[in-house]
Amino acid sequence: MSDCNHDCSSCGESCSERKGGIEREKPHELSSIKKVIGVVSGKGGVGKSLVTSMMAVTMRRRGFRTGILDADVTGPSIPQAFGIHEKATGMENALFPVTTKSGIEIMSLNLLLEHETDPVVWRGPVIAGVVKQFWTDVIWKDIDYLFVDMPPGTGDVPLTVFQSIPVDGILIVTSPQDLVSMIVTKAVNMAKLMNIPVLGIIENMSYFECPDCGKKHFIFGESRLETIAGENGIPETARIPINPDFAHQVDSGLIELFEGDWLEKMADSLEEA
Repeated sequence: MSDCNHDCSSCGESCSERKGGIEREKPHELSSIKKVIGVVSGKGGVGKSLVTSMMAVTMRRRGFRTGILDADVTGPSIPQAFGIHEKATGMENALFPVTTKSGIEIMSLNLLLEHETDPVVWRGPVIAGVVKQFWTDVIWKDIDYLFVDMPPGTGDVPLTVFQSIPVDGILIVTSPQDLVSMIVTKAVNMAKLMNIPVLGIIENMSYFECPDCGKKHFIFGESRLETIAGENGIPETARIPINPDFAHQVDSGLIELFEGDWLEKMADSLEEA
């Protein structure tokens, strides 16, 4: 409908836009997934894959079985962060995720390419189809939290994920810059259109803490995280500092060894959601 505002709760029409009419894709019959958490960003370069990896590791350390569906098909970096270079295996009607050293299950296109550096030069619908297959054709066994690392923006892949997969909530990743308020609002508004709750906002590269004196330096300007969260009704916030160790750990495939409690409260909110 041309005048549709996507708010089905106030509409009596029966149309394909209704949430109840969206055909959710069923996961593989052998999969068992309790909660699906999308990790989104309005722009690239804010550390979304880093946050996805850290959240999966944090929840795994709490005793939960976690997995990562890498939906950033054209820029998959999750396998690199975990030091995974082997290929995913499968059978006629299913694919098996690769398991990290600490037991996190991962599926990414880089695990299927002949060479990790092969470019993915595909159009949007093809990419969206692959992401959907990562849900329907992969056997995710006994997963408590499946994190979906999505590409930046509000295009084909996020729309496919929101429409096809029963996402329980999203985490928004940002950086401390003036344009963040607009970018966050775009992500929040898309989540509202799809009736998906925003569980929290995580500000990466929030500050640099001097290793000698402990003073925090806001390299990109003073944070407005709480203000932005309040304006958009986001219940939980977290800050991750600029830390050279992160870059080394990601480059070396050792993200499972990161140290820091910046995401503990965010993990609490996931358990309570």
